[in-house]
Amino acid sequence: MRRNKPLFALLFACAAIAAAQTDPVAAVTGGRIRGRLTPDGGAAFKGIPYAQPPLADLRWREPQPVKPWTDIREADKFSLACTQLSEGWNARDAAASGEDCLYLNVAAPEWPPKSKHPVFVWIHGGSNTAGSGIAAGFDQRTLVKRGLVLVTINYRMGALGFLTHPELIRESRHHASGNYGLMDQLATLKWVHDNIGKFGGDAGNVTVAGQSAGAFDISLLLTSPLAKGLFRRAIVESRAVSGFKGSMTQAYAEDLGTKLAARLKAPEGDAMKTLRTLPALDILTAGRAVNADRWGLETSVDGWVLPKSPTEAFAAGASLPVPLITGSNAVETGGNMPAARLRDAIQKVYGSLADRALAFYGLAGSGEGKPDPLYGPPGAQWSTDTGFRCPSTQEALGHAAGGRITYQYEFEQPPPGRLATAHASELNFLFGWGANVQLTPAVQKDSEQMQAYWTNFARTGDPNGEGLPRWPTFTAQSQDYLAFTSEGAAAKAGMRRDICTVFVESLKAQGGK
Repeated sequence: MRRNKPLFALLFACAAIAAAQTDPVAAVTGGRIRGRLTPDGGAAFKGIPYAQPPLADLRWREPQPVKPWTDIREADKFSLACTQLSEGWNARDAAASGEDCLYLNVAAPEWPPKSKHPVFVWIHGGSNTAGSGIAAGFDQRTLVKRGLVLVTINYRMGALGFLTHPELIRESRHHASGNYGLMDQLATLKWVHDNIGKFGGDAGNVTVAGQSAGAFDISLLLTSPLAKGLFRRAIVESRAVSGFKGSMTQAYAEDLGTKLAARLKAPEGDAMKTLRTLPALDILTAGRAVNADRWGLETSVDGWVLPKSPTEAFAAGASLPVPLITGSNAVETGGNMPAARLRDAIQKVYGSLADRALAFYGLAGSGEGKPDPLYGPPGAQWSTDTGFRCPSTQEALGHAAGGRITYQYEFEQPPPGRLATAHASELNFLFGWGANVQLTPAVQKDSEQMQAYWTNFARTGDPNGEGLPRWPTFTAQSQDYLAFTSEGAAAKAGMRRDICTVFVESLKAQGGK
C-alpha cells in the first residue's frame, strides 16, 4: 500500500498542533510557558527562568529580574546545570553545565489545577560546588503523587557563587559581596511566592527542604532576615550550620577573594574587569586552590544576607520562627581511621574536653576504640558525630530554645545492597528508586513512612498522621527523635547524647563558632 506523503505530513502537523494546544500553559513572571502533561494527570514544567543569565557584567551580582518574552516559551527540558568541575559522581551535570543556569522546575499533581496544594522547594546538595535541580526524583514524582507541588532549582556554586572581594563590596549597594548562591535561592523563593499559584501551589504554604550543602544553605537562610516570610517550614537533611564551622568571616572571605584574583593575574584596583572575562572553569579551579579546606563551604557573614554568624544565631535561639525537621544518617562518612590519628584529631578539636570524648569512643589511654553495630568503627562514629549528627542536635537545641517547633530524626535503614547507611543514602527513600531495584519489605516500609512524614509536615507543620508511629517533638530535656529502623519508624530519645553534649559544650567554649 502506497502512503500519501502530503496527506501523512498534514495529519502529522495537525496532531502536533493539537498536542501543543492541550499541553499545559501558565503565565509567569516574564511571559507564558508551556510544559507537558504527565501520565498521572499532572503537569511538569522544566527550565523556567527566574533571573537573567549571570554572564559578563552580571557575574558576581545579585540575581536580576528576567527579561520578558513575547511568544510562548517551551518548558519541556531541563536547563544546563550551573558551572561545576567534575567530581566523578556529578559527571552528567558537569558535562552539561554553564553560567546560563538560573532556572527552576515545577511539577504539579493535577492539571488544570482545581485546588491549592502545599509547595515543596528542594535545594540540592553537592558541597555548594556541584549538582543541579535535575535530581531529587523530579520525574519520579513520589511526593507530587501525594499532593505536593515540587520545585527544584539551580543556583551558582563555587567561586562563581560565593566570591568575596573588596571591589565587589564597593560595587554593591548593600556594601556586601559573596553569597550569590544564597541570593539565587532567595530569588527562587520569591519567584515561588509570586508564581506558584498558577500551578496549583499555595504560596502561603511553602516548605523548603534540602540535603547536604542544600541543608546547610537552608540552615543559613533560617538566620537571614531576607528569608523572612518566604517559607513556612524547613527540612534539613545531613548538614547543619556548625557542621562546616559556620560561615567564614567577611575579612577571611575577602582575603581568599584577593588571593584568587592574584592567582589569575587580575590587576590590583581593577580585578573584576579581568575576572569577568575569564572562562568560568578557570575561576572555579582557582577558587578550589585558594580555599582547599572549604571552610564554610564558601559562604560568609556579609552583613546583608547573613548579618551575623549563623552558628551564633542558632545558639541564641534567633532562627526564623518556622517548624523545622533536622537529622542525618546513622553513618554518613568515615571508616577505619588508625586509633593514634583519631586520638590526635579528637584532642585537637575538643581541647580540654577531649578526655570525655576519648572515653566515649574507647580511645582513652592506649585504647583502640569501640566499634558499634549501628554506627560502625570509631572513625566512622567520629566523622558522623562531628560533621553531621551533633551539629544537627546543636541546631535543634537552638531552634527549640527559641520556642520553635522542632523535630529530629536519624535514618538507620541501609539502602538495598548495603550493610550500612551513607551520606545521601536516604534520598532514594524519599524520591524513589530505579525501575530495576528490588526493595525488601523493610526498605519499602521506611520509604513509604518517610514520604508520608515529609508530606504531612509540608501540609501542616506536623509530620504525624494516621497509621504512622508517633514522632515526638524535640526538646532540650528529652531530645526525642524518630529513628527509621529495619523495623520501620520508632520514637527514641537522646541521640548519642553524651558525645553531642561534649560537641555543644565545645562550641560554647569557642563562643558559638
